[in-house]
Amino acid sequence: MSTQLKISVGQHSDKGRKAINQDFYGAYLPQEPQLSTKGIAVALADGISSSEVSQIASQAAVVSFLEDYFCTSETWSVKKSAQRVLMAINSWLFSQTRQSQYRFEKDKGYVCTFSAMVLKSTTAHIFHLGDTRIYRLNDNTLEQLTDDHRLWISQEKSYLSRALGANAQLEIDYKTLSMERGDVFVFATDGVYEYVKAAFMMNAIDEYDNDLDVAAKAIVDEAYAQGSTDNLTMQIVRVDTLPDHDADEILQQLTELPFPPILEARAILDGYKILREIHASSRSHVYLAMDTETNTQVVLKTPSIDLQGDPAYLERFLMEEWIARRINSPHVLKPCEQTRKRNFLYIATEYVEGQTLAQWMIDHPRPDLETMRGIVEQIAKGLRAFHRLEMLHQDLRPNNIMIDNTGTVKIIDFGSTRVAGLLEIATPIVQHNILGTAQYTAPEYFLGEVGTVQSDLFSLGVIAYQMLTGRLPYGAQVAKIKNMAELKKLQYDPILEDRRDIPVWIDEALRKAVHPNLYKRYEELSEFEFDLRHPNKAFLQRTRPPLIERNPVAFWKGIAFILLIIILIQYLYH
Repeated sequence: MSTQLKISVGQHSDKGRKAINQDFYGAYLPQEPQLSTKGIAVALADGISSSEVSQIASQAAVVSFLEDYFCTSETWSVKKSAQRVLMAINSWLFSQTRQSQYRFEKDKGYVCTFSAMVLKSTTAHIFHLGDTRIYRLNDNTLEQLTDDHRLWISQEKSYLSRALGANAQLEIDYKTLSMERGDVFVFATDGVYEYVKAAFMMNAIDEYDNDLDVAAKAIVDEAYAQGSTDNLTMQIVRVDTLPDHDADEILQQLTELPFPPILEARAILDGYKILREIHASSRSHVYLAMDTETNTQVVLKTPSIDLQGDPAYLERFLMEEWIARRINSPHVLKPCEQTRKRNFLYIATEYVEGQTLAQWMIDHPRPDLETMRGIVEQIAKGLRAFHRLEMLHQDLRPNNIMIDNTGTVKIIDFGSTRVAGLLEIATPIVQHNILGTAQYTAPEYFLGEVGTVQSDLFSLGVIAYQMLTGRLPYGAQVAKIKNMAELKKLQYDPILEDRRDIPVWIDEALRKAVHPNLYKRYEELSEFEFDLRHPNKAFLQRTRPPLIERNPVAFWKGIAFILLIIILIQYLYH
């Protein structure tokens, strides 16, 4: 049984009847773990004939893409990683033209077409602009997967409507498609596909299926023989095997290390001396321990033996340490560096001396506004560390937040975290959408929708509300919704009923943060933070108290003046 993606690649390029070859192509096939986390990348660029430096653009685009894509975070999705890299390449090419003698003639600058494919797990991700083409050989037909970005003025005259480096802003096509074993993808420049019939390409690929380089050369030679006057480049990619796990195989891999037993004080586990149990539940056991090598206190988290047959639980348990090692924030729990051989399944993290936010709220039932703001802002900083890596925490609640003895706030649990880059890896393990705690979970999860940054924001808003009032903005109603009609019936309970000392605009900021409709919440955490410190004019206008409350004297003076006018009018007409 194969557990890896494997492809065969054939490539060939020729300058043809031109003086130089302005095409450039390449492919990068990494080893594990990048093969699984980032995939395989194939790229092709075609310089434009009107430019004398376009070959530099083509080479820079392909080389930079193949190098820089694999330097992006493995937590990012393919789309985000590739688009970030292409935006940087486009900016560099555009700036090169602006600083050159061609700054007023874009068609003579550092410009090229670009087509790339990232093959990850069982999905092909296509990025394209220009008139190079990508085809899929399917049922003895060549299916064109890309659109030509070419504007035709007449039958004889046309120009590129989109190209890499042509404009400061990048507009690139993106699409995905599922791969199957045996799929063949064909990359070709216009110097090839305009002169070679589809039947010839398919026959060449079939005839030379054991050596795709020969097949690519045969197609290029045919284009030359048919009178092509352009550069000629051809790439052929065949999917030989796809990742093929089953749940039993993955469970076996996850449980290569044995589960540790229930630990008692003074027990030794891989060089950690257990001091005491901190917390125990049906899902895990948490201990305070001493690292006997460094003499520092750490926290050990061990999985529940009762769940050792649950692959989804074990995968999430192991993911906690993987996630923690990729986040660098003072407001997110840090893992311990593993310097010794691990003989059991557990997670070792720094020890935070302090208390959970849940306990803190019990000890401080009516905190002032500034204290609430300080805690919320630190939590938001920790959340942003997740969001920058395309991660959603999905289980933000007071018991998953620690406040140490210096007042520093840390997010401590990542068991429900959603990682965009890893969701693209096919797995038979069934993942449940709702992993968080119901009281703090955003309503969209209960409707079966995928979480967003606004979902984490909802949880943060609920925590801020609870800190000030000791209760929840919708009580226990959120977890009961099953459809949009029930969602619309949710009624926000104003904070002013409990805290008359809280400004109305603070209540409105909280109302927006925990709005049942995610599209009516803040788009960014920073907007919520800002509105907790600065009165939002929209809130002031919408919630401005009536004049009789703001200025009773002015109100009654106004009433008296109106009555006087009425009396005068009646007197004049009578």
